[in-house]
Amino acid sequence: MKVAQKVAIVTGGGGGIGGAIADRLAAQGAKVLVADLDPDAAVAVADGINARHPGSAVAEGGDVADADQIRRIIDRAETQFGPVDLYFANAGIAGAPGLDAGDADWDVAFDVNVRAHIRAAQQLVPKWIARGEGYFVSTASAAGLLTQIGSATYAVTKHAAVSFAEWLSVTYGDDGVRVSCLCPMGVETKLMRSGENSGDPLGVAATKAVVSAGEVLQPGQVADIVLDAVDRETFLILPHESVLTMYRQKGSDYDRWLRGMRRYQSALLEHA
Repeated sequence: MKVAQKVAIVTGGGGGIGGAIADRLAAQGAKVLVADLDPDAAVAVADGINARHPGSAVAEGGDVADADQIRRIIDRAETQFGPVDLYFANAGIAGAPGLDAGDADWDVAFDVNVRAHIRAAQQLVPKWIARGEGYFVSTASAAGLLTQIGSATYAVTKHAAVSFAEWLSVTYGDDGVRVSCLCPMGVETKLMRSGENSGDPLGVAATKAVVSAGEVLQPGQVADIVLDAVDRETFLILPHESVLTMYRQKGSDYDRWLRGMRRYQSALLEHA
């Protein structure tokens, strides 16, 4: 899909990967609604885009895990620019480390990392089927293919995000609905650093695991890779190519992979 002249919504767009994706979309000629829980952050990103590409972006604050607020955001994009062509479900949270995460922690993680995707798709996919075209881009994580040391809520919900993106593609791919799933490792964002600032040894180990596993990319680098993948309509977007090698190793000998991960976790915790 060529994004020029298309209308896109980017959630979690107030910075990090989402902000960079919104900027790249506008640079390629798209109209963008920047959505974020922090309305000031969304406005700052949209203002920056409009300074470079006048009239290309608007901002909306809101909780994109809430179906009513998703509907409001979609309505704003359609009123401002026209029918939504692309939806980047990029908002995410890290989640609490360990088994101490309570029901409320799990509920928030599932709402933001998974149900937000489901609720957006429920509203957009029927419209896209009727039009014969639409694009859903899910930001998951390498943790959704491998796992995450430290946070069970993050590991589990990112697996679920990958699974939902797969299901969308299988179920509606022949109806013109395109789907991509972004699974990066380390990207220099507040979310990546949240573990080391948690004060919990498992949280510290979680950030160390990501940082030590490969190159930490800048959001702009990831955004370039995402837009290239959308242009080619590639499902699995892997900014870190080593993730595919790790994923294959995991699948080829699960028990060996689990033993290796336990050793790796132990080494990280020794220095946490």
